[in-house]
Amino acid sequence: MTEKNNQKNTISVFQMAMMTTIAVASLRGLPAMAIMGWSSIIMYIVPAVLFLVPTALIGAELGTTYKGGVYVWVREAFGNRFGFVAVWLQWIQNVVWFPIQLAFVAAAIAFTVGQGDLSNSGLYIGIVVIAVYWLATLLALLGGNLFAKVGSIGGLVGTLIPAGILIALGAIWLGTSQPIASSFIQSTFIPPIAGVASLVLLISNVLSYAGMEMNAVHAGDMKDPGRGFTKAMLIAFALILGIFILPTLAIAIAVPAKQLGMANGIMVAFQTFFNTWNISWMTNVIAGAIAFGALASIVTWVMGPSRGVMNAARTGLLPLLLQKQNKRGVQIGILIPQALIVTLLALIYVLVPNVSDVFMALIGMAAALYVVMYIMMFAAAMVLRRKEPDVKRGYKVPVLGFIASVGLIACVLAFIMSFFPASGESAFPQTVYPLVVAGVVLVLGIPPFILYACRKPKWDVRSAEEKEKSSKHD
Repeated sequence: MTEKNNQKNTISVFQMAMMTTIAVASLRGLPAMAIMGWSSIIMYIVPAVLFLVPTALIGAELGTTYKGGVYVWVREAFGNRFGFVAVWLQWIQNVVWFPIQLAFVAAAIAFTVGQGDLSNSGLYIGIVVIAVYWLATLLALLGGNLFAKVGSIGGLVGTLIPAGILIALGAIWLGTSQPIASSFIQSTFIPPIAGVASLVLLISNVLSYAGMEMNAVHAGDMKDPGRGFTKAMLIAFALILGIFILPTLAIAIAVPAKQLGMANGIMVAFQTFFNTWNISWMTNVIAGAIAFGALASIVTWVMGPSRGVMNAARTGLLPLLLQKQNKRGVQIGILIPQALIVTLLALIYVLVPNVSDVFMALIGMAAALYVVMYIMMFAAAMVLRRKEPDVKRGYKVPVLGFIASVGLIACVLAFIMSFFPASGESAFPQTVYPLVVAGVVLVLGIPPFILYACRKPKWDVRSAEEKEKSSKHD
């Protein structure tokens, strides 16, 4: 009986590959890359090799060795202060990411109801972001795991199926001799590195692959992590690149570069295809599917990252008010401030007329915060391999020092590049843009240091056993 249960609970190579693909792949950023035409292939592959692969492998070793996510990984290497900083950055970047994803949702909803022009309205985008996010927060406060289940379905409906349809549409477009966009014809395989903006787009694209470490923690549930996980990552690598590259090329051949706005570009692409064959109603259907998939991910992620912050908070790192839970055990003390921050960020859409520029600015801010967490993760992996070489590891990365160094360097470069607008233009003057990003990074990144310095014994709500177990890290 035990053997059968173990077999039943074992994650297969295919399941791990699919979990990873759905967690990482997204259609949101395809239009921005479609502008590059043929060179988008290189723009996807380079960050994948430099960031996606190292993140997957390092995450697998850490996840199968130290339970508890990035907070525990960094804490084991550098102590409780920096473990808290790491999980804070992972959490706060998601807070910045929410308005970005919800702008995508707002654009999809606009096309679903046949009002595509609304996707260019900052007021509309801001209202939808705020309304949907507060709704998601209220649902999260009810507890339960309904939306965790919906998330996996949403990934299939909102990402994999639309991606497959885009690929098919691109093939039909070519097969029926439809006109090819001049921007695609003029593109080359080698990216035109002609200034800082081009380098920014190439290097900062690492954020497209963020989240790989989330499923890596399940590598220990595989029958043979050493070989099985490697196979799963090769499959996921191919699938993710396929979902990114092929639909991007499909968009590029049909839609002129000037029509590909960040918030509504994917909808414009579907509209272009379907209008050509007089089935424009299909745009509404696809928009609805994409909106559902994105909404499912939002509701799932509202709850998830804040749990890691709560685990760290219980060691005395947050005031008791922020540790407050409702009667269902949901961290209301974190979710409400989280929603307030999202509301403030969403107001940028209302204040800045150009929605695409706001979209790009928020992506830059999110990238700057997230890559710092990854830098800490890669450094922790190298330190722990030297510090605790005899600890049994469910999966052991070959040549870890080299692989972690590649990921770390890629993240350092991405951090630097996040201070420059990827388009070369912005709603903010070029001299001001880096200051805006730096201001956001400081405002959102300094709190964990202040909270750690101001921590009080009464904030620590752990049991005596828990305190003794983790005393070496405090």
